[in-house]
Amino acid sequence: MNTPRDILTVRDLKKHFTIGSMLFGGRKLVKAVDGVSFSMQRGEVLGLVGESGSGKSTVGRTILRLSPPTSGSINFDGQDITNLRRSALRPIRRKMQMVFQDPFSSLNPRMTVGELLTSPLKIHGLSTEPGARQKRVAELLELVGLSAAHAARFPHEFSGGQRQRIGIARALAVQPEFLVADEPVSALDVSIQAQVVKLLLEIRERLGLAILFIAHDLAVVGYICDRIAVMYLGRIVEIAPTAALFSSPRHPYSEALFSAAPVADPKVKRQRIMLTGDIPSPLDPPSGCSFRTRCRYVLPECAAAVPPLRELTPGHFKACIRDDLTLQNWDGKLAG
Repeated sequence: MNTPRDILTVRDLKKHFTIGSMLFGGRKLVKAVDGVSFSMQRGEVLGLVGESGSGKSTVGRTILRLSPPTSGSINFDGQDITNLRRSALRPIRRKMQMVFQDPFSSLNPRMTVGELLTSPLKIHGLSTEPGARQKRVAELLELVGLSAAHAARFPHEFSGGQRQRIGIARALAVQPEFLVADEPVSALDVSIQAQVVKLLLEIRERLGLAILFIAHDLAVVGYICDRIAVMYLGRIVEIAPTAALFSSPRHPYSEALFSAAPVADPKVKRQRIMLTGDIPSPLDPPSGCSFRTRCRYVLPECAAAVPPLRELTPGHFKACIRDDLTLQNWDGKLAG
């Protein structure tokens, strides 16, 4: 149920793709997202983490309706947008924007920075007064740490970090209320990553944006996010406030992710949990718990049914039948 503070509510969202042909082995169903539910409050930063192939980016794209959902519901700002037509979606798209992963391919190399930033203004009919668009471009560039003089340059004249700043400025051009940041720092050097993350935090504080932050770097997610949702093979297996998840993970997959993440403190000693094999194919997911084929705590009962996402403590949910486990936290200690 929506609350007045919720800007986004997703219920049992599924996105399935059909691949192959009837001539060559028949058509098969890929369950990229298979029943995801969560809500976000206004101004909140929610992290979405998991291995490559877990469905994180597909969730973000489906929420923005860049890809139509197979089933489920998406409620944005009090309106059900699940099945809206393109014309009805246009005013909604102004409120929800995306920052793409690759700052090199997401910017048109034939357009100047000024043209890139005025394009969304033209599409949505904003800043139509004489000189207003040029003024808005200058404001956007200054907001992301660049100068108005950069408007005349082309994307190839900038570094990777500067291009990502331009991508963020483009997303902010139409004054959105919600951003999907799809691994916005993964293609950048570590030192530049910190600058971009700090910029996103400053923008969030200044503009009150809600951000769905998709990433695989737990250290970055732990720094920027209020809550974290852990995905595995198209489903959320754990979701909790950041501090609670880092201090007391409750799902074995979360524990495995923590054990693999590097920590700057040499005094922290963690038992590395080696997951056997690759993430299963969404073409043929395991029965019951999708993580059971790689879980060191697996029981025969884990194959019987898909475990529901249930609340253990206020705001802390997990999808696992094992409540008797003592798991290792971010610091390598047993969380209990």
